Amino acid sequence: MTSLERWLAALFLVLLPSCAGSAPAPAPAPAPAPAPQGGPEAPSEVRFYALDCGRADIKDMAAFGDDGPPRELVASCYLIRHPRGTLLWDTGISDAIAETKGGVVHPPSGIRFHVETPLRERLRALKLTPADVQYVAFSHLHVDHAGNANLFPTSTWILQRRELEWATATPPPPTVDPALISAYREAKLQLLDGEADLFGDGAVRIVPTPGHTPGHQTLIVRLRRAGTLVISGDLCHTHGNWKERRVPPFNTDREESIRSMERIHALVDATRARFVVQHEPDDLAALPRFPAYLD
Repeated sequence: MTSLERWLAALFLVLLPSCAGSAPAPAPAPAPAPAPQGGPEAPSEVRFYALDCGRADIKDMAAFGDDGPPRELVASCYLIRHPRGTLLWDTGISDAIAETKGGVVHPPSGIRFHVETPLRERLRALKLTPADVQYVAFSHLHVDHAGNANLFPTSTWILQRRELEWATATPPPPTVDPALISAYREAKLQLLDGEADLFGDGAVRIVPTPGHTPGHQTLIVRLRRAGTLVISGDLCHTHGNWKERRVPPFNTDREESIRSMERIHALVDATRARFVVQHEPDDLAALPRFPAYLD
């Protein structure tokens, strides 16, 4: 072999790997975007879960601006799983009451509270822990809506500024238990002075509806299939409250309460929303039974 032939053979061996295939190698698949919170992977669409977070035996419905015989009201909570985070609306009656068979009487009100399944167990059914809940929003800070607030010291608490100022006054209002909300001192606070679009896409909105308490607020959730839902908080306690504009005597401002109900009535009509009275057992029962959900 001549020197020229030896040089050409060597060049061929050097070029062989790059000439073996004409198509470029495929680019590696991009890594999946991390979920915005712990626990299971975030859903691709908004999911709405309704939770039974305790029951209340009411002996005198006149105390709630209603008529009729003694009855049971539900303390419902709502979990919204959004691609950008998880929100819990209200935390219900304290899980500690589940330890007492027959429930516990709340001394200031005389109401007997019951909890069958603790909130922590409800979350566990979705493979979530309290630390996986990025946001906790409170309609207001009464004991039956903020009973498990202290389970969420690492979450962002969302409430109206007026509500926190009212609930943490000295002495506290009789319907607020400071021990149940003491974690507000370490939690990240998102204090509102009006409306909020939580995820910036109109899917989860919070609107102020003062009157029941100074900083009461109501939740609006827009779902792709199920449409718009409006979750009352204690804007009203019963269907009678809602239809007849009845106001419980212990509300902090009667006129403000009526104005708030009128505004939400107009919103429900304009958006053809489904209105959920948060304390009505029938309204909870009409939603998918947990852990089923609306989307």
